[in-house]
Amino acid sequence: MADTAIFDVDGTLVDTNYQHALAWYRAFRRFGITKPLWRVHRGIGMGGDMFVPELAGPDVEESFGDDLRDAWVEEFDLLLDEVQPFEGAYELLAEVKERGFRLVLASSGKSQHVDAFLDLLDARSLADAWTTSDDVARSKPEPDLVATALGKVEGASGVMVGDSVFDVQAAAKLQVPTIAVRTGGFSVGELHEAGAVEVFDSLVAFRRALDGTALARASR
Repeated sequence: MADTAIFDVDGTLVDTNYQHALAWYRAFRRFGITKPLWRVHRGIGMGGDMFVPELAGPDVEESFGDDLRDAWVEEFDLLLDEVQPFEGAYELLAEVKERGFRLVLASSGKSQHVDAFLDLLDARSLADAWTTSDDVARSKPEPDLVATALGKVEGASGVMVGDSVFDVQAAAKLQVPTIAVRTGGFSVGELHEAGAVEVFDSLVAFRRALDGTALARASR
């Protein structure tokens, strides 16, 4: 049994994936690089340090990597006011907390973005801790974020909740199981293949099924 629930924020609790994709598309265009939006979207959930070389290759990373990431921040800032929480996000967090879990909101996003999302979710009173890009050296699919989240609350055993195959892969490297929701646009098959133990269509559906999941009751 687990004592800590680790919730990915971007794309899982707040609806940001398509804003991220558009911001990256526009950032690449600044440097004369055009990638199909569907390919950009398929990499969302991966950290920016991993995303640029994965999408555009090591030469682009070497030449423009940091500048591309700075451009992405500028483009995403312009879209930040459009971001909204997914239906049922606050209620799910509140119920998981009520069931006795330590609650960590895990993000490798910029601190100003995480602050905005916490405000949108009204989650500061619920979360025991949260993370930002300042807390990790390597982003998903590396496991640093999951390890940091557990360390923030001295958790002994965690369950990850995420929306992308990168969430699942990162958690699996620490043998932390992941419950996935399809809000990131990945299919049920893709999420299961990556290692997700359960997949739900929405946060509302997940909350309704909590009794049958690893977040039914905390071990402490």
